[in-house]
Order: sequence, then structure tokens, then C-alpha cells
Amino acid sequence: ITSALAADRVLFNSRFHFDEFFRETGLFLKKLPEYRPNGAQQRIEDKSSVVFPGVTCSDIRGKKDSIPLIIWNHRWEFDKNPEEFFAALDEVERMGLDFQQALLGENFQVLPKAFVAARDRFANRIVCYGYEKSKAKYYEWLKSGSIIISTADQENFGIAVVEAVRYGCIPLLPNRLVYPEIIPEELHQEVLYNDRTEMVEKLCILLSKNLHRRKLGDRLSPAMQRFAWDNVIDRYDLELEKLAQKATA
Repeated sequence: ITSALAADRVLFNSRFHFDEFFRETGLFLKKLPEYRPNGAQQRIEDKSSVVFPGVTCSDIRGKKDSIPLIIWNHRWEFDKNPEEFFAALDEVERMGLDFQQALLGENFQVLPKAFVAARDRFANRIVCYGYEKSKAKYYEWLKSGSIIISTADQENFGIAVVEAVRYGCIPLLPNRLVYPEIIPEELHQEVLYNDRTEMVEKLCILLSKNLHRRKLGDRLSPAMQRFAWDNVIDRYDLELEKLAQKATA
């Protein structure tokens, strides 16, 4: 809050991030027993806006294998809720559906036990386990992927999801956080879920119906183009030009 008050301009990377910040700011300021900075929230909001991050990715979609490849390309952290992800895969496996897994993404702290257990539990299905240092190889995995799943408890934009969808992966995402904002509204029913039961049901459909996946990919991949640097860079230039003009005024 102090940094935002001191700033000349405050930019959020999604409308969800914007709304969440000001909701929590209001709750926090009301808890202050004295010396409340009256009008602070409004002063911040008056100089705030939303600017999506730019994403770099090509227009080339890769060839998909006959066995659907499920991508995890999020951080290996607890706020991404990997336990829920692997629990859903357990249910799908018990139903007899075939799939492979590429467990990408970085880990900076304590490795969640869910990944350790999954290495043995899904040993015959895991084709990649761990962070891919090569960006080119990372993009190749996305091009080969069929489905990108998120079970996150916290997500303010989701560059990893946007990249994967741009390369042709079909997303399966919680119907909350920023996800309803980045997925076209007409496709919410197809790829957003409200609970694990619904997630498993929709995952089964995606795994078993190749034509359905391809049709969704034809609609979803182009929709991510609005986040490409070519389409957002002018907004960044405008913001920086305004700041420069203000500094020299």
C-alpha cells in the first residue's frame, strides 16, 4: 500500500489482480486502530489500471501424439495445489483412460510431497520430470502437449497457461482467479470447472475425444494472440511515455 501511494502510476496484470488488491486494501485499512490514511485507497485507484503481460510464442502448433499428453508447467509450489492435480489423475487412471504426463516447472523451496509420490505412482506415464532449462525444448513440450491443467489456489495472470494454450494445449482451469478473464466467455463451459468432480468429468471428455480437443484448440489458440507482445507493446510504450513526460514537466 505504501509503495502504491508513493508511485506515479500503478499497473496490475489482470482485472482479477486489480479487484483483489483493492478488496484486501479496504479490509486491511479498516483494521487499523488509529491514524488511518483516509482516502488512501481512492488515491491509489485513481492512478491505477490493468495492463496484461506480453507473451512470446509462435503461431506454430505442434503435432500431437496418439496418447494425450497432460502438461504441468507451473511452479512446484504449494499454492499451485499439486495434490488436487494428482488426485484427479488418480481418478482418471482408475477409469482406464490412457494418458502421459510432462511435469515441467521450477521449484524454489521445499519440494511438495505430491511430486515425490507421483514420480513412483505414475512412473510409466511420466515422460518429463522437472524443470526444462532450454526454452526451445520447453516450447517443444508445449507443442506436443494435449491438455494443460491448473489446480492453483493463487494466480494473478497465468503466463504458463497462456503459452500452453497458444501452442495448442486445451486448458482445464478453475472457474475462479484470473482464468475466466483470459479464456473467451463462450468457452467457459467447455474448459472451466467448479470442483474436482466437474474437473474429472471434463478431463475424461478431453482425453477420450480427440476431435473435440482439436476443435477446441482451433478456437482457443488464436484467442491467446491478444496477449502477444505485438498486441500489448503499444500500451506499455504509452504508459512509459506518459511517465517520462510527467517527469520532465
